[in-house]
Amino acid sequence: MADGWRHASYAAMLALVLIAVLPLHHYYRLNTLRQPARLFRAVIPVAVVFVIWDIVAAAAGEWRFDPAQTFGFRLWGLPLEEYAFFVVIPFAGILTFEAVAAAVSRRHTP
Repeated sequence: MADGWRHASYAAMLALVLIAVLPLHHYYRLNTLRQPARLFRAVIPVAVVFVIWDIVAAAAGEWRFDPAQTFGFRLWGLPLEEYAFFVVIPFAGILTFEAVAAAVSRRHTP
């Protein structure tokens, strides 16, 4: 990857995850995005716990984020991409789970 774009590696990975799963919503006619409050209640509490865990672990030096692969802005020691990770990945998991359930339901519907 060209050095000028390397800082976008983490954000690009998150974007690719969204590009991969968002079509499932339309293809399987899911209600996931039509129920934002339910989605919020499923994602945000877990995200908060893991963000706190990440802040503590990064501050303790347990792990770090490569500044060459993230955008420069940090909030409480974490790159913004890390906050997005804890929303994007659970969202992708929920959407995938709902799509698999819809696919299985279609197979078993006479």
